[in-house]
Amino acid sequence: MEFLTGVMKKEALEISSLSAEEYEGRQVVVNGTVHTIRDMGEVAFVVLRKREGLLQCVFEKGLTAGNFKDLREAAAMEVTGVVRSEERAPWGFEIRISSFRILSEPAEALPLPISKWKMNTSLEAKLNMRPISLRNIRERAKFKIQEGLVRGFRDFLYEEGFTEIRTPKIGAKGAEGGSNIFKLDYFHRPAVLAQSPQLYKQMMVGVFDRVFETAPVFRAEKHNTKRHLNEYTSLDFEMGYIDSFEDIMEMETGFLQYTMRLLKKDYAREIQILGITLPNVEQIPAVRFEEAKKLVSEKYQRKIRNPFDLEPEEEILIGRYFKEEFDADFVFVTHYPSKKRPFYAKDDPADTRFTLSFDLLFKGMEITTGGQRIHDYQMLTDKIAAKGMSEEGLEQYLDTFKHGMPPHGGLGIGLERLTMKLLDEDNVRETTLFPRDLSRLEP
Repeated sequence: MEFLTGVMKKEALEISSLSAEEYEGRQVVVNGTVHTIRDMGEVAFVVLRKREGLLQCVFEKGLTAGNFKDLREAAAMEVTGVVRSEERAPWGFEIRISSFRILSEPAEALPLPISKWKMNTSLEAKLNMRPISLRNIRERAKFKIQEGLVRGFRDFLYEEGFTEIRTPKIGAKGAEGGSNIFKLDYFHRPAVLAQSPQLYKQMMVGVFDRVFETAPVFRAEKHNTKRHLNEYTSLDFEMGYIDSFEDIMEMETGFLQYTMRLLKKDYAREIQILGITLPNVEQIPAVRFEEAKKLVSEKYQRKIRNPFDLEPEEEILIGRYFKEEFDADFVFVTHYPSKKRPFYAKDDPADTRFTLSFDLLFKGMEITTGGQRIHDYQMLTDKIAAKGMSEEGLEQYLDTFKHGMPPHGGLGIGLERLTMKLLDEDNVRETTLFPRDLSRLEP
């Protein structure tokens, strides 16, 4: 009989350990995947790809045991060698190989030039062979940055007293209404894939006061654009006992401040690899919906076509305006018309044509929608009726309000869009691990 006592200490070391001065001149064991091989005659540089990055190893012909010709790109190997300082190496040191052991070998040559700094491969090719293209260092770095965004969201909200929840992705009714709902047969009953966790978030405010979730949402939108996906990750939170919807905007500003500090501290290597500049989020301007439209219409001589919503071109111009006038990459656009907001959005008591809601634009693209919700039962049922909706499928949601709810509000952030704009990518699929759109169900 055996007993397990925890994580086993491995002989093979990671890059972060090797960078310590104490390992200079010492023999160590490392493992990794052969990223690239450069044969220079008497020596060969064997670069291993590891979770922390690239590690340069040196095969010295006549000194390293084993046959150099046994090495192939994409092979997994274990290396025994001596640590030597080398300023030109990725981490400032290299491993002089004394011996090596092949752990696994590829059956075929790589279909993409993943060892290139920039692959210069079409987006379609990268997506078709996604598990392979992501082995490229720059492609991989995008999703380490994305990890940092999710980590920042979670860590910041935990510090602010939020409880993480998990809500169902199969339901009886969509939270947002409309026709962009994926319908499915659920044991001979009609069901839908969740457009958002909105209704459940609100119900759980009555339990925990402050809740959040990071999870997929589904939109059956027949859009084939650079900014739309049919499945994306939403960073959602909902908080009770607010004084106004500005509390929500301030909380998001705090999240962005916390997260940019985290990225600067813990993801500096990825930032360097991708050559990005983190935005200044010390303060974010806020402008009313009608005023934003008027400002860009006057400055850029663009006629206002849709008085109830922002068109993508208007979002770009608003982003451009606040960058030019205030050097701001982010801007809150507030008080959206009631006509274009969901039934749970609270109307502005000063002018019920508008809601106490907002979008956050980042470099000219909407990445967040949020606002204050209706918490009064009668007001909520009146709003549902006014929008010509049925209460069918909303009974338990409405019961929650019937039995009392505090003033509350929240938001949802599109993770892939946020990553896309942070990295200055042109297409949201570049920052989606495995995109789902009108034509793509694989890989």
